[in-house]
Amino acid sequence: MAKKGKKYTEASKLVDRTKAYGVNEAVELVKKTNTAKFDATVEVAFRLGVDPRKNDQQIRGAVVLPNGTGKTQRVLVFAKGEKAKEAEAAGADYVGDAEFVNKIQQGWFEFDVIVATPDMMGEVGKLGRVLGPKGLMPNPKTGTVTFEVEKAVKEIKAGKVEYRVDRQGNVHAPIGKVSFDEAKLAENFTTLYDTLLKAKPAAAKGIYMKNVAVTSTMGPGVKVDPSSFSVK
Repeated sequence: MAKKGKKYTEASKLVDRTKAYGVNEAVELVKKTNTAKFDATVEVAFRLGVDPRKNDQQIRGAVVLPNGTGKTQRVLVFAKGEKAKEAEAAGADYVGDAEFVNKIQQGWFEFDVIVATPDMMGEVGKLGRVLGPKGLMPNPKTGTVTFEVEKAVKEIKAGKVEYRVDRQGNVHAPIGKVSFDEAKLAENFTTLYDTLLKAKPAAAKGIYMKNVAVTSTMGPGVKVDPSSFSVK
């Protein structure tokens, strides 16, 4: 295991590892313990009581955070005709069809999210092997396969984040930057928590929210008490 730096060690002393903090106190601590010289991303990790190997316990979707993520996503839209014009008017960074399939096959990845109209999925499907491992394949569950391209592009630009349970039952998602004030981070945090709560599969047994922690890119993790999640 890599040796932690002096700044990280000092920052860690501010966090009581045995305690689960209220959400407002937790985000305040994350801001205090940030050791990065850049505007680090604040991320939440949820440990859920689900078995992701079972189809009826898969959790995947997207949510628009009320205060955005602090990062502007570059959006590529696969669409034709009127839908292509709609995407351009909504602020998509790149709009097209076959030419972008070719570019991606040649190693071009100057985008963060792909939106595709359903009639374009035959073309986009050719990129499955390339996009799948990177988590970039459009999906109806996250609202990225849709004829409502204007809505999709605007939501992504406004701060929409995708979430997906991994093999260990964890969900990781960004909720902003350390430069955000505590209230905005707490509101984003709570919005994501509420969304995951509503996504609880009927088949999930026992404790659903097993563990919740918030951290900055290079800072220590801070445990959060889920009962503190309503924004005061």
